[in-house]
Amino acid sequence: MERKNAWKDYTDSEVEELMALGDSYIDFISNNKTEREFTSASIELAEKAGYKPLEEAVKNGTKLVPGDKVWAHTHGKTVLLVNIGTEPMVDGMNILGAHIDSPRLDIKQNPLYENTDLAYLDTHYYGGIKKYQWVTLPLAIHGVVAKTDGTVVKVNVGEGPADPVFCVTDLLPHLGATQMQKKATEVIEGEALDVLIGGRPLKIEGKGDEEAEPDADDAEDENSDDGKLAWEKCVKKEPVKAMALKLLAEKYGIDEEDFLSAELEVMPAGRARDLGFDRSMVMGYGQDDKVCAYTSLVAQLAVENPARTAVTILVDKEEIGSVGATGMQSRFFENSIAEIMELVGEGGMLNLRRALKNSKMLSSDVSAGLDPSYAGVFEGKNAAYLGRGLVFNKYTGARGKSGSNDASAEYVAQVRKVMDDAGVAFQTAELGKVDGGGGGTIAYIPARYDMDVIDSGVSVLSMHAPWEVTSKADIYEARKGYEAFLLNA
Repeated sequence: MERKNAWKDYTDSEVEELMALGDSYIDFISNNKTEREFTSASIELAEKAGYKPLEEAVKNGTKLVPGDKVWAHTHGKTVLLVNIGTEPMVDGMNILGAHIDSPRLDIKQNPLYENTDLAYLDTHYYGGIKKYQWVTLPLAIHGVVAKTDGTVVKVNVGEGPADPVFCVTDLLPHLGATQMQKKATEVIEGEALDVLIGGRPLKIEGKGDEEAEPDADDAEDENSDDGKLAWEKCVKKEPVKAMALKLLAEKYGIDEEDFLSAELEVMPAGRARDLGFDRSMVMGYGQDDKVCAYTSLVAQLAVENPARTAVTILVDKEEIGSVGATGMQSRFFENSIAEIMELVGEGGMLNLRRALKNSKMLSSDVSAGLDPSYAGVFEGKNAAYLGRGLVFNKYTGARGKSGSNDASAEYVAQVRKVMDDAGVAFQTAELGKVDGGGGGTIAYIPARYDMDVIDSGVSVLSMHAPWEVTSKADIYEARKGYEAFLLNA
């Protein structure tokens, strides 16, 4: 049952629409690389589409009726969008769920140090990465620094045309004989993924190297017990680190102590780009899973007056097990739906449980596209191919389906009908050969409510690499398929 390449059937107008969607997608993922950025931008688009804050409705006791649209978020990293349908919520909802976190390097809490006249930030990698892929790339730093006075400073360096970038260095091949004998998992060790941020020592005007320590009556910092700014304290012994601290203080008003309450993420610098002479693909950072999150978002915002309540949840922490307050395993989703049902007039624990059980969900996550350069790890009949449409994974997991949600045959048939009726190109796949490895998604978590869930998404080449590859045809079919599901499942 080989599926046809979707490009072969497109009309000129569909290609034009597809390319326009690709352009907007490239812009969105280029400008919103972190969970916080993606959440904030999603809320902005949702409000333009008529969505209102759930928090205000709860506070004011505002009754919700069919056609009302609300949004909610938690900790600025997970966002929920709900469009109230004409049918009772207790009869179930149609839900899209994707994740907006991606593999990266996180700055440690005590990160800044100087070594051999160079300044570095120490990192702890996040998610499943091949560590050797992260060296010698131009890198950007995104995130926030929360200060003890209650202010939160946003950081975004490395994306603008005039911005500096950063990097993790590598060993030259001339001296790399021993390094090249190591296993790929050991060529670059996690503790070696430190980001180079500076090489210029701070010089105090009018003082030589031996006198570089400023006087105690120099500029005072009310948070310092000896009256010296942080960069002043280390300028004699660590002048390059001092220069970095001075620049951070001048640009962001932050001190070294503020790293303790910072969330700073390091990721490839630069925009996603068209790939190929034919511009048929996208190469960009974080497409796992922002390609499914963006198409889910666009589909949700396009839906008007649904019969069943349409829901999209975009969550954090999938790459590390969907844990924590912002992961799918938190009670945020369940609590928010409970609040909405109360305002709709269907409140109560039993109604909530019935609504969740009667719901249908697409766990919108990417699939590994068959790469002909590494075809040996795939089983061709049950692999995802770029350009052949939205991918459905009846089950994921590893080896004997360990950790998998396995969708029922009846539910797969329902989803097939929705896609066929809407003219959506789709394919089915597994994640590689049976004993080749495996992976998971958020699907098993909402399935705990006894709802029907199946994984669906876009096939990706170079998944979890700093730069990943998708087909614009698959992005287009995903957007079509997600909207069809919200309206017709």
